[in-house]
Amino acid sequence: MIPDDAAQTGAIRAVEENVKAIKSWDRAALLKRTRIERLSDKITSAAASSVSLVAHLIWFSAWIAINTGWLPIVAPFDPFPFPFLTMTTSLEAIFVALFVLASQNRLAKQSDLRANLDLQIDLLVEREMTAVLHLLNDIVKHLKVDTDVTTDQIADLIKKTDVKALASRVDPQS
Repeated sequence: MIPDDAAQTGAIRAVEENVKAIKSWDRAALLKRTRIERLSDKITSAAASSVSLVAHLIWFSAWIAINTGWLPIVAPFDPFPFPFLTMTTSLEAIFVALFVLASQNRLAKQSDLRANLDLQIDLLVEREMTAVLHLLNDIVKHLKVDTDVTTDQIADLIKKTDVKALASRVDPQS
Protein backbone atom coordinates (compact mmCIF):
# COMPACT_ATOMS: atom_id res chain seq x y z
CA MET A 1 0.00 0.00 0.00
CA ILE A 2 1.26 3.50 -0.87
CA PRO A 3 1.78 5.79 2.14
CA ASP A 4 -0.46 8.89 2.20
CA ASP A 5 2.48 11.27 1.71
CA ALA A 6 3.64 9.44 -1.40
CA ALA A 7 0.09 9.40 -2.81
CA GLN A 8 -0.31 13.12 -2.13
CA THR A 9 3.08 13.86 -3.68
CA GLY A 10 2.12 11.85 -6.75
CA ALA A 11 -1.22 13.66 -7.01
CA ILE A 12 0.46 17.04 -6.64
CA ARG A 13 3.01 16.09 -9.30
CA ALA A 14 0.21 15.03 -11.65
CA VAL A 15 -1.66 18.31 -11.10
CA GLU A 16 1.52 20.33 -11.71
CA GLU A 17 2.16 18.33 -14.89
CA ASN A 18 -1.38 19.03 -16.10
CA VAL A 19 -1.13 22.75 -15.27
CA LYS A 20 2.17 22.98 -17.19
CA ALA A 21 0.62 21.19 -20.18
CA ILE A 22 -2.39 23.52 -20.21
CA LYS A 23 -0.20 26.61 -19.86
CA SER A 24 1.99 25.37 -22.70
CA TRP A 25 -1.07 24.74 -24.87
CA ASP A 26 -2.45 28.21 -24.08
CA ARG A 27 0.93 29.81 -24.80
CA ALA A 28 1.13 28.00 -28.14
CA ALA A 29 -2.39 29.19 -29.03
CA LEU A 30 -1.42 32.79 -28.20
CA LEU A 31 1.74 32.55 -30.29
CA LYS A 32 -0.20 31.15 -33.27
CA ARG A 33 -2.38 34.28 -33.48
CA THR A 34 -2.03 36.36 -36.61
CA ARG A 35 -1.11 40.06 -36.43
CA ILE A 36 -4.75 41.00 -36.98
CA GLU A 37 -5.84 38.67 -34.15
CA ARG A 38 -3.24 40.19 -31.83
CA LEU A 39 -4.41 43.69 -32.80
CA SER A 40 -8.04 42.67 -32.24
CA ASP A 41 -7.19 41.32 -28.80
CA LYS A 42 -5.31 44.50 -27.86
CA ILE A 43 -8.12 46.78 -29.09
CA THR A 44 -10.76 44.66 -27.35
CA SER A 45 -8.77 44.73 -24.13
CA ALA A 46 -8.24 48.48 -24.35
CA ALA A 47 -11.89 49.17 -25.19
CA ALA A 48 -13.03 47.15 -22.19
CA SER A 49 -10.75 48.95 -19.74
CA SER A 50 -11.74 51.51 -17.13
CA VAL A 51 -9.28 53.95 -18.75
CA SER A 52 -11.33 53.76 -21.96
CA LEU A 53 -14.54 54.34 -20.01
CA VAL A 54 -13.12 57.43 -18.29
CA ALA A 55 -11.63 58.73 -21.56
CA HIS A 56 -15.00 58.42 -23.31
CA LEU A 57 -16.78 60.08 -20.42
CA ILE A 58 -14.36 63.02 -20.58
CA TRP A 59 -14.50 63.15 -24.38
CA PHE A 60 -18.32 63.18 -24.55
CA SER A 61 -18.62 65.66 -21.68
CA ALA A 62 -16.10 68.04 -23.25
CA TRP A 63 -17.70 67.68 -26.70
CA ILE A 64 -21.17 68.46 -25.36
CA ALA A 65 -19.90 71.29 -23.14
CA ILE A 66 -18.06 72.93 -26.06
CA ASN A 67 -20.86 72.48 -28.59
CA THR A 68 -23.64 73.72 -26.33
CA GLY A 69 -21.71 76.87 -25.52
CA TRP A 70 -20.99 76.01 -21.88
CA LEU A 71 -17.28 76.59 -22.54
CA PRO A 72 -17.08 80.04 -24.16
CA ILE A 73 -13.31 79.60 -24.66
CA VAL A 74 -13.92 77.37 -27.71
CA ALA A 75 -16.43 78.19 -30.42
CA PRO A 76 -19.04 75.44 -31.02
CA PHE A 77 -18.23 73.46 -34.17
CA ASP A 78 -20.83 70.65 -33.98
CA PRO A 79 -24.16 72.14 -32.87
CA PHE A 80 -26.95 70.07 -31.34
CA PRO A 81 -27.91 67.29 -32.25
CA PHE A 82 -24.14 66.78 -32.71
CA PRO A 83 -24.04 65.07 -36.15
CA PHE A 84 -20.24 64.88 -36.26
CA LEU A 85 -20.12 63.31 -32.77
CA THR A 86 -22.79 60.83 -33.82
CA MET A 87 -20.87 59.88 -36.96
CA THR A 88 -17.57 59.56 -35.07
CA THR A 89 -19.01 57.40 -32.31
CA SER A 90 -20.90 55.26 -34.83
CA LEU A 91 -17.71 54.58 -36.78
CA GLU A 92 -15.85 53.83 -33.57
CA ALA A 93 -18.62 51.44 -32.48
CA ILE A 94 -18.56 49.65 -35.83
CA PHE A 95 -14.81 49.08 -35.72
CA VAL A 96 -14.73 48.11 -32.04
CA ALA A 97 -17.59 45.67 -32.67
CA LEU A 98 -15.67 44.10 -35.57
CA PHE A 99 -12.53 43.72 -33.45
CA VAL A 100 -14.54 42.26 -30.57
CA LEU A 101 -16.23 39.79 -32.92
CA ALA A 102 -12.85 38.75 -34.35
CA SER A 103 -11.50 38.15 -30.83
CA GLN A 104 -14.62 36.24 -29.80
CA ASN A 105 -14.40 34.15 -32.95
CA ARG A 106 -10.84 33.14 -32.13
CA LEU A 107 -11.77 32.40 -28.52
CA ALA A 108 -14.76 30.32 -29.66
CA LYS A 109 -12.47 28.23 -31.88
CA GLN A 110 -10.09 27.75 -28.97
CA SER A 111 -13.03 26.79 -26.74
CA ASP A 112 -14.22 24.27 -29.33
CA LEU A 113 -10.74 22.72 -29.38
CA ARG A 114 -10.78 22.45 -25.58
CA ALA A 115 -14.24 20.88 -25.64
CA ASN A 116 -13.06 18.38 -28.25
CA LEU A 117 -10.02 17.55 -26.13
CA ASP A 118 -12.28 17.13 -23.07
CA LEU A 119 -14.52 14.79 -25.04
CA GLN A 120 -11.57 12.72 -26.23
CA ILE A 121 -10.25 12.40 -22.68
CA ASP A 122 -13.72 11.53 -21.37
CA LEU A 123 -14.07 8.80 -23.99
CA LEU A 124 -10.66 7.38 -23.09
CA VAL A 125 -11.55 7.43 -19.39
CA GLU A 126 -14.84 5.70 -20.15
CA ARG A 127 -12.98 2.92 -21.99
CA GLU A 128 -10.48 2.60 -19.16
CA MET A 129 -13.26 2.43 -16.56
CA THR A 130 -15.06 -0.24 -18.57
CA ALA A 131 -11.84 -2.29 -18.63
CA VAL A 132 -11.40 -1.77 -14.87
CA LEU A 133 -14.99 -2.91 -14.29
CA HIS A 134 -14.33 -6.03 -16.36
CA LEU A 135 -11.22 -6.78 -14.31
CA LEU A 136 -13.00 -6.08 -11.03
CA ASN A 137 -15.92 -8.28 -12.06
CA ASP A 138 -13.50 -11.11 -12.93
CA ILE A 139 -11.76 -10.74 -9.56
CA VAL A 140 -15.10 -10.78 -7.69
CA LYS A 141 -16.15 -13.93 -9.54
CA HIS A 142 -12.78 -15.61 -9.02
CA LEU A 143 -12.70 -14.85 -5.28
CA LYS A 144 -16.45 -15.49 -4.93
CA VAL A 145 -17.00 -12.18 -3.14
CA ASP A 146 -20.56 -11.22 -2.22
CA THR A 147 -21.48 -7.71 -3.37
CA ASP A 148 -24.53 -5.47 -3.22
CA VAL A 149 -24.21 -4.85 -6.96
CA THR A 150 -26.47 -7.07 -9.04
CA THR A 151 -25.34 -8.99 -12.08
CA ASP A 152 -27.65 -6.84 -14.25
CA GLN A 153 -26.09 -3.63 -12.89
CA ILE A 154 -22.59 -4.87 -13.65
CA ALA A 155 -23.61 -6.07 -17.10
CA ASP A 156 -25.13 -2.66 -17.78
CA LEU A 157 -22.00 -0.81 -16.66
CA ILE A 158 -19.63 -3.08 -18.57
CA LYS A 159 -21.39 -2.54 -21.91
CA LYS A 160 -19.47 -0.50 -24.44
CA THR A 161 -20.84 3.04 -24.65
CA ASP A 162 -22.36 3.86 -28.03
CA VAL A 163 -21.21 7.46 -28.52
CA LYS A 164 -23.39 8.01 -31.60
CA ALA A 165 -26.51 6.87 -29.76
CA LEU A 166 -25.69 9.14 -26.81
CA ALA A 167 -25.06 12.08 -29.14
CA SER A 168 -28.40 11.54 -30.87
CA ARG A 169 -30.13 11.53 -27.47
CA VAL A 170 -28.43 14.81 -26.52
CA ASP A 171 -29.05 16.40 -29.93
CA PRO A 172 -31.91 14.60 -31.72
CA GLN A 173 -31.06 16.44 -34.96
CA SER A 174 -27.60 14.86 -35.24
